[in-house]
Amino acid sequence: MPSPVSLMQRACPKLVAALLAAAALSGCASLLQPPVQPGEPEEQVVARLGAPTNVYPDGNGRVFEYAAGAFGQYQYMARIGPDHRLISYEQVWTLQNFHAIRPKQDTKLDVLRRVGRPTEVTRYARIPFEAWNYGFKESGVWNSQMTVYFNDQGIVEKIENGPDPRFDDSRFRN
Repeated sequence: MPSPVSLMQRACPKLVAALLAAAALSGCASLLQPPVQPGEPEEQVVARLGAPTNVYPDGNGRVFEYAAGAFGQYQYMARIGPDHRLISYEQVWTLQNFHAIRPKQDTKLDVLRRVGRPTEVTRYARIPFEAWNYGFKESGVWNSQMTVYFNDQGIVEKIENGPDPRFDDSRFRN
């Protein structure tokens, strides 16, 4: 005895295909929904996103950082206003945000508020600056690393972009 689904497939193949497509699209639509919306209370943001990895002061508000981990290439920040409501939630490791960092003006805290904590902090032997490395997916395509250099007073000296050495497989070839 054929199953009801197989009978329906033989009788109305276009209807079955349309129903399957609608079900698939409804699943995708729920995945594409933003996890939080501007105006939501801080408690609801934390309930939906979890505890932030860091919290930075920002005037009368705060910035909640949601770091992706050591090999993450994206970092999200939730900006909370003085009324304890969400102002924005966005992925911050973008060229636009990195280019907004101002050499000779911005401090470590300014950089943390804009793009959050780096993937790696190091001091290079030939450069007298502390380097904050951000491994990110440039334009959603390239494995890149943005490096922000700080002087001993904690002021940005310069910014450089290049390939992310974590994804350089040439060192493993013969």
